[in-house]
Amino acid sequence: MRITAQTGRGEGEGNSDEVADYFYQCCQDYREQLGLDEAGFKAYLSEKTVLEYGPGDILGVALLFHAYGAKTIHCVDRFPLNKISEKNILVYQALINRLAGDEKQRAMNVFNVAGSPESGFNRNVIEYSVTNSGLSGKTNAYDLIISRAVLEHVNDLDATFLDIKNALKPGGKSIHKVDLKSHGLDRYQPFDFLTWSNASYRLMYSHKGFPNRWRVNKYVQAANNARLSITHLAPNETLSLEKIDTIKPYLAEDFRDVPKEELSWLSFWMVLEHAD
Repeated sequence: MRITAQTGRGEGEGNSDEVADYFYQCCQDYREQLGLDEAGFKAYLSEKTVLEYGPGDILGVALLFHAYGAKTIHCVDRFPLNKISEKNILVYQALINRLAGDEKQRAMNVFNVAGSPESGFNRNVIEYSVTNSGLSGKTNAYDLIISRAVLEHVNDLDATFLDIKNALKPGGKSIHKVDLKSHGLDRYQPFDFLTWSNASYRLMYSHKGFPNRWRVNKYVQAANNARLSITHLAPNETLSLEKIDTIKPYLAEDFRDVPKEELSWLSFWMVLEHAD
């Protein structure tokens, strides 16, 4: 995030209300992926244990999930990005101010000092940890696992999906939004970063937070390898097939056999469950 100046929220920094809007929209997106209305979503979250990969510098989804009824939320990242800054405190306060009743009280009580974001989160409720792999290493621990604009940055998809499988409780669900765009690396047209040789791309951008370049077929393969059942898979936005035709003759080796329709995906949603 520090290298690219980008977060899952996009480029640059909005004001506290705009950032709060983003986190509320995240929750709505997860609700829609579960196919639930507002009441059903809150009922689903009640007493659930949740894992969030790559929450970034603000634990806004975790705060709202607890307000809506989740018992505990574990946020795990590869780099220590979470911080209590003046800007982030304003975001947490903006999130709390939009809540009411029991939900507002739950949100206020999640901090070490009730209603005081600067005191930090109660680790018994919202835990933030950093691991070398960015993975949880847990077994049979979570009812729900989520991520947004995270999986496109991991270096080992198979290890990540195996962590999801191991960490889920029986009957648990895992919801991920994956951003397949270049994150600013394209030079002349969309997706021309897929034309660079695999060796060159690894040399220039691996282990720097830039996207891993894998297309949706690789995510499907990783889910199958981990024996996770894909219950929903759909593009969120796509590139025109005409633009794919322009770059297809020049694609790097890993992408030459990917169908045009899949190459056109700019982002997608994936919902997983235990295949067992």
